[in-house]
Amino acid sequence: MQSYKTVEHEAQDEFVEQRSRFIGYVKPVTTEEEALDFINEKRRKHWDATHNVYAYSLRSGQLRRCSDDGEPHGTAGMPALDVILKSDVTDVVLVVTRYFGGILLGTGGLVRAYTKGARIALDAGGIVTMESCTVASIRCSYSGYGKISALIPANGGVIDDTAFTDMVELTFHMPKGSVDSFRKQLTDLTGGTVEPELLDERWFRN
Repeated sequence: MQSYKTVEHEAQDEFVEQRSRFIGYVKPVTTEEEALDFINEKRRKHWDATHNVYAYSLRSGQLRRCSDDGEPHGTAGMPALDVILKSDVTDVVLVVTRYFGGILLGTGGLVRAYTKGARIALDAGGIVTMESCTVASIRCSYSGYGKISALIPANGGVIDDTAFTDMVELTFHMPKGSVDSFRKQLTDLTGGTVEPELLDERWFRN
């Protein structure tokens, strides 16, 4: 997998439907433990709520879980999870809290309400694309700095740090699929005198 979608940050939003208050929460996570911690945190916060419905999806093990938390089967957790799946996001957990307002919504009304609660939470969290990148560094002369620093973004890379000593050291990240072409261009540009040192592989926001 070269890229995936998730939410940028923890967020919340809410609305009222037939006097019931729905609060949608979302958070980016990478493990089931983080997802369960978030769910339990919201349960503690809203201990007096009628329902704390949740859904989460993780890249690790392609894990997907949801719970109706007492709502009629299939009217809450699955609609929330369906929003996650249809939005093509992962490494994310949702909690939709409901304070019952005294008016029954019916099966269709519940599905629509929990779908909306999940959707507004995702919108509040901001969906972003994460790309698998190589982190690397280059040491070059001051005379070569200008051309090399321009070559990195030309190949989709981002310079993260620049240190000026007796040489110039650039630390940057670049999509993994662009590294081979970049190395060839760098060799052609410098006559093979400059080589990138590959340091790590990490996910970065596209």
